Amino acid sequence: MARFDVYAPKRREVPYVLEVQAYLLSDLASVVVVPLVPADTARAETMRKLKPVITIKDQSFCLMTTDIGTLRRASLGKPVVNVEEPYRAVIVDALDFLFQGF
Repeated sequence: MARFDVYAPKRREVPYVLEVQAYLLSDLASVVVVPLVPADTARAETMRKLKPVITIKDQSFCLMTTDIGTLRRASLGKPVVNVEEPYRAVIVDALDFLFQGF
């Protein structure tokens, strides 16, 4: 399990969640995640810096940064994909904007 891994929880309303917790905390029972919802259903909430759109399996998803939360690590299963390479900068920018306002 690594930072920026994407998981598919068994919830219809949230097809994916993104792990944003630092790798050095991977022994904790809980993990900080951000929901990813289809971009077309979140269009009204899409804010370029706070809620960027990323692509997973040729589909666009909105990073719902303001809905950040925790899940039990054991409930995540196996990662679907890791998006660090293409999206690290926009994810970190969104988290910085959420917590620091810039």
